[in-house]
Amino acid sequence: MGTLVHLVWLIPAFPLAGVLILMALGRRLGEPRAGWLATAMMGGSFIATLLVFIGLVGHEGDERETVLTLFEWVPAGKLAVDIGFLADPLSITMALFVTGVGALIHLYSIGYMHGDEGFSRFFVYLNLFGFSMLMLVLGDNLLLTFLGWEGVGACSYLLISFWFTDEANASAGKKAFVTNRVGDWGFLVAMLLAFLTFGSLQYGEIFYDLESNGVAAGTASAIVVLLLVGAAGKSAQFPLHIWLPDAMAGPTPVSALIHAATMVTAGVYLLTRMSPIIAEAHGWVPDLIMWVGLGTALMAATIAVAQNDIKKVLAYSTVSQLGFMFVAVGSGAYVAAIFHMVTHAFFKALLFLGAGSVIHGMDGDQDIRRYGGLARLLPITSMTFVAGWLAIAGVPPFSGFWSKDEILAYAYGENKVLWVLLLITAILTAFYMTRLVLMTFFGPPRWTDQEAEAEAGEGVEQALPHRHPHESPWTMTVPLVLLAGLAMVAGVFNLPFTSDVHFLGNWLKPSLFGNEGHLPFGGGTQWVLAAVAIVGSLGGVSAGAAVYIRRRIDPARIEHPFLARAWRIDEKVTNFMGGPGRRAFERTTQFDEQVVDGAVNAVGTLIRRGGTKLRVSQSGLVRSYALGIAIGAVALLAWFISRAGF
Repeated sequence: MGTLVHLVWLIPAFPLAGVLILMALGRRLGEPRAGWLATAMMGGSFIATLLVFIGLVGHEGDERETVLTLFEWVPAGKLAVDIGFLADPLSITMALFVTGVGALIHLYSIGYMHGDEGFSRFFVYLNLFGFSMLMLVLGDNLLLTFLGWEGVGACSYLLISFWFTDEANASAGKKAFVTNRVGDWGFLVAMLLAFLTFGSLQYGEIFYDLESNGVAAGTASAIVVLLLVGAAGKSAQFPLHIWLPDAMAGPTPVSALIHAATMVTAGVYLLTRMSPIIAEAHGWVPDLIMWVGLGTALMAATIAVAQNDIKKVLAYSTVSQLGFMFVAVGSGAYVAAIFHMVTHAFFKALLFLGAGSVIHGMDGDQDIRRYGGLARLLPITSMTFVAGWLAIAGVPPFSGFWSKDEILAYAYGENKVLWVLLLITAILTAFYMTRLVLMTFFGPPRWTDQEAEAEAGEGVEQALPHRHPHESPWTMTVPLVLLAGLAMVAGVFNLPFTSDVHFLGNWLKPSLFGNEGHLPFGGGTQWVLAAVAIVGSLGGVSAGAAVYIRRRIDPARIEHPFLARAWRIDEKVTNFMGGPGRRAFERTTQFDEQVVDGAVNAVGTLIRRGGTKLRVSQSGLVRSYALGIAIGAVALLAWFISRAGF
């Protein structure tokens, strides 16, 4: 079994091979062979991950960690960094759903991107994204993790702005890239501070030094806060959340890849990986992580209530669910955070791919106000989408209930106000997702502007064209069915009844170094809290049905323009960056050109002019040089005599 663990290098090797082959032969392979090759590479990565997982299971708990070093990467004095892979329960858990869900998204993309002129290029980017994410989670040191971190950031820019001829798509890609650079600054400075503190960037050496010598609480706090800045950028937490809704400009498989199993979970993974340092920080630091997560979750949930673009509803839902994970990390519930990350990967990938299937069937229309009655015409898409809806709404026994309920329980143990606000967020989640499902799949069809047609009379062209909704091809529906099955049963990974069925918690224990929090109450309280969560979820579903089916309340009273405009945060940031921010950047540029570059240029000019003046002394006449040597010798002799005191 030990030899299986050493196959960890194959996990990122498969998608890297896909990138290299497609770059060389992608155009020659064309559609659909380029897509099938990329999918096979991601599938091979998943199989390699399964083999490593089997190898780890064969070891005892504390021995489930292997570092495979390939070669020395950065030999720079005390800074020695290797290309090495860390195979432990945390990294392999991440790699399993990154490669598994990623392979399904690749398969889905073959059908979704059919006919696109950039078909082969798209799959190059997908494989490169997968490779970068796997380097992020498998790297055995902070620098290698940062390499993958930057890689997924670059790939997100390429994928979000894939249809770059549309200005909105190009702007969305740039916005994601620039916003993530702010977070990347935090990660980079945290990495430098960690090296100054521990003398190494390798996780094993950092944690060993931490256990042996400890670290000042102030230093640990500074490292964690900087890591939080980086995590907030990648995982779209306030105030760095503004890039993610605009990322919907990319193809729908990109939305599923970024928002479900890969890029946006990187921040949660990083904080969980560094849990030993969080444990040494001041108490206000995990509280900060927790309240940032809560504020983001609640804010995004209120915004999702009023969105009409099917993908933007799901985008703000992702921001909100990531907030739940940050609450879990701040509460010390690392297992709950990873558990919700896994279940979220399944049901959110399902929902995004389902949304893509709807958009495909509706000829590119993304406005849910022009949907309705699609359940009959898109039976597979609608049934699988309903499974994802029940999972994210927290309805038992679907997977989202188990992971979300565990986070709510820890929140209750930390702070009752925190629990109430998080419960309200969960109820809002059930409400806006019910709204999305009902407006999309049920009720009267709104595919054409029938009211406008009735008002205009016969013989007048309709304001909207007729749609012909149709089910997607099998390459798109098969991933939906598989993800729906996972969304329904993934709760069994970590059942709360006894420690024997706390599978994920027992599996992750070696990677958490004893930093996992514990509930301060017994099973009876847990059952009561679970019952309250169930009532809340069903209440949210019932409220959605009351508003959008029975019309007990005018939807306009709920879909407030302030919420539809996302609390105007994005507008204010845009106005600032286009006004005072732009002027500040222009002045900074002027300062750089006139002062910084001016000083450098002035030194160069001075040296050049001085050299020009001195050049005249170089006449080329031997007599002149001999005279100079004689004068210099006399001067030196006079200096020595004066120093000798004669």
